[in-house]
Amino acid sequence: MRSLRDATSKKTTADVAIDLGTSNTRLGLRGKGVVVDQPSFVATQAGSRGREVVAIGKEARRMLGRTPANTQVVRPVREGVVADFEATEQLLRHLLRRLPTTTLLRPRLLVCIPSSTTEVERRAVTESARAAGGREVHLVATAVAAAVGAGLSISEAVGNMIVDIGGGRVEVAVTSLGGLVVRRSVPIAGDAMDEAVRNWLRDARGLLVGERTAELLKRRVGSAVLLQDPPQMRIRGRDLETGAPRELDVSANDLVEPLGAMVEQIRDVVLEALRETPPELCADIVAQGVLVCGGSARLYGLTDVLRDATGLPVLMADDPDLCIAEGAARMLDDSALLARSLEVS
Repeated sequence: MRSLRDATSKKTTADVAIDLGTSNTRLGLRGKGVVVDQPSFVATQAGSRGREVVAIGKEARRMLGRTPANTQVVRPVREGVVADFEATEQLLRHLLRRLPTTTLLRPRLLVCIPSSTTEVERRAVTESARAAGGREVHLVATAVAAAVGAGLSISEAVGNMIVDIGGGRVEVAVTSLGGLVVRRSVPIAGDAMDEAVRNWLRDARGLLVGERTAELLKRRVGSAVLLQDPPQMRIRGRDLETGAPRELDVSANDLVEPLGAMVEQIRDVVLEALRETPPELCADIVAQGVLVCGGSARLYGLTDVLRDATGLPVLMADDPDLCIAEGAARMLDDSALLARSLEVS
């Protein structure tokens, strides 16, 4: 298949930037930044013509764990890649309609994808985006977009290390001259952390909770290290033995153990990427530090763990959740950078 880089060698343009994430999907416009931010959930119901979409985004996520037998809530993107083609198409089509403009009937789309995706996975993203109404679809690595969103000068011959801890995948990359020099990825991130928290509550505290409760608990009090004055949160669930509703106070220190395995894997993949980085770029990273972004990067003490393991400065992006989408939106203004950064599809 011919690459989009070849097809648009004279001039590469795009109208809408899309961060197609496991947890959230965000859309950005040139000069406006992120204008749509919705959870990546689709709710369907059995109808006379098969499955019919009844809710998307926040409305669908609110239904999670509360639906009748004939209604199903799905997450079309898993581990950073398309797991349900039809649901992904419906999600993108719905969100494109929410854009604050009436001039983009069939917009050209710039979609962020993990650098480790296969040709089949890239094709699934491209076809879903086209089916949702995209006239052209360009693909760019999430790490490149994150670096741009964090304000790094990726076009220069300077090494930057990005650690993106999203909902379904951890991406570690070293950028230089608008491209990726080193790329490493592991399919463990926010979702795996949520599942670990749920399992710990069930096994250690005898409390059954849903996905939303586990995610909220992780986001509010999740910690990678023991804290002197740990924050805590009261949650509600079902008692494993009695089946009755029960409340439980959980502190940040309680979650250090169940989250420990994921924190170790994040640390290890960062160290692996550093070992493969050319010496000259390593010198740049020593001077500039390691940038961490993504929704699950907010764990208490995670930057400290990475700082101790690498001996390097570790900084969190100003807005880690929106870093990728903001960067992709900025890339819409720079056709030269966009052309150099495109992923082959």
